[in-house]
Amino acid sequence: MKHLIFSIITAASISSCATGPGAQQGAVIGGLGGAAVGGIIGSQSGRGLEGALIGGGLGALGGNAIGNAQDRRRGYYY
Repeated sequence: MKHLIFSIITAASISSCATGPGAQQGAVIGGLGGAAVGGIIGSQSGRGLEGALIGGGLGALGGNAIGNAQDRRRGYYY
């Protein structure tokens, strides 16, 4: 489980630094939202912290992808 969490956080941090401003903002917003939702869902099974970490990582990746698509649509290529 620790390896999965570490992999998600590493992927999110690398991808958020390599792209434009919309992708970075999307990664932050997605990470915060994912951590909140993951924490709530994880608390139902007694693992709120793990749920928050996994939700934050997945939310950051999703937010980054959406922000990157918006950057490309606006004509920003990094």
